[in-house]
Amino acid sequence: MQKVIKRLTKFFTKSDVILWLLSIAAGVYSLTLINSMQRASDYSYMTPQILALSVGYIAAIILTVIDYERIARLWIPLIILSLLMLAVVFVIGRNVSGTDDTAWITLPGGISFQPSELVKIFFIITFSKHMQLLRDNDMLHSLAGVLSLLIHMGIPVVMIHMQGDDGTMLVFIFMFLIMAFIGGVQLRYFLIMLLLLAAGIPILWNYFLNEEHKSRFTAIFDIDGNAMKTYGWQQYQGKVSVASGGLSGTGLGNGARVASGIVPEQENDFIFTVAGEELGFIGCLLLLFILLLICIKVMMDAMNARDYLGRMLCIGVFAMLSVQTIINIGMVLGLLPVIGITLPFFSSGGSSLLSILIGIGLVQSVHYHKDTVESPQGRLKNNRYKYMNSVQY
Repeated sequence: MQKVIKRLTKFFTKSDVILWLLSIAAGVYSLTLINSMQRASDYSYMTPQILALSVGYIAAIILTVIDYERIARLWIPLIILSLLMLAVVFVIGRNVSGTDDTAWITLPGGISFQPSELVKIFFIITFSKHMQLLRDNDMLHSLAGVLSLLIHMGIPVVMIHMQGDDGTMLVFIFMFLIMAFIGGVQLRYFLIMLLLLAAGIPILWNYFLNEEHKSRFTAIFDIDGNAMKTYGWQQYQGKVSVASGGLSGTGLGNGARVASGIVPEQENDFIFTVAGEELGFIGCLLLLFILLLICIKVMMDAMNARDYLGRMLCIGVFAMLSVQTIINIGMVLGLLPVIGITLPFFSSGGSSLLSILIGIGLVQSVHYHKDTVESPQGRLKNNRYKYMNSVQY
């Protein structure tokens, strides 16, 4: 019993307790919102959400005690596994209700799973390791090095686009940009990419975007027109629901619009509308405050990481969380087009929630092992600064 208590004490002493508490708070808040909107549907969204939370927290705890360097050493097998997971969707992939993409597979037991969500985590790991190797070999500033990073990002992005999941594709692109920028890729390469993007916008609009995609962009500016009855319907109803809550909302379980299910996908991409109507402006602020604090804690763990690899892993998780939050809230408020991006922690969906919690586990691993240094002779559990001083002698 004493050994168990000692191990638990060590675990909580070395891990980021505040990040654990914030993650748990987000999970509980998520279940509260989903339970409230459950009355609008015959399908049980609570069961898979609770299952995903349970599995996700267990996975995060296990990852915490594993040194992230050991995980990153598997970056080549993880790249291969990522490509295989994305490729299998083209063979047995299917469409799920409420989506217009074929990015899901059915696991034994009838469980739906979206491989690209887990591939996000694999991408964070493999891309961080890739950047570390380029940095160690003084290739991070070279054209060949940057091109290799573009290829690393480009292959999964193209495969995800071919599945029709452009929302997830966009998250990958932003993760690449944020990680590359903070990781030390020189500004001139970003300027070149920006110029190429600006030059390519007319081509993308005229030859790659279909009418549905174009309508989602134009619906943002067509406030009172026909778009409100077609592609702008979801955003319009979402804004009405958020506004109807006022300062403190109608109360959990009392939202008439939530009960009617008038907002499509309110359990998923538009879960923010449930908070807006039933908990009002205060509930929305609380939700955003929790997510903001989680992002801040992840960045703090990045700053305190023992090395470049740990820092980049945290930056990758930060990019995933912040980008998804900004785009999702922007969609709900009508500031950005609807492109199918979940709100971290809060949207229903086991695949998304599981990947988020695994990402938290990676950050916890960086924090847990910040004072541990891997050496050829084995692991030295001393303060990293003492270790570096000993090396100088």
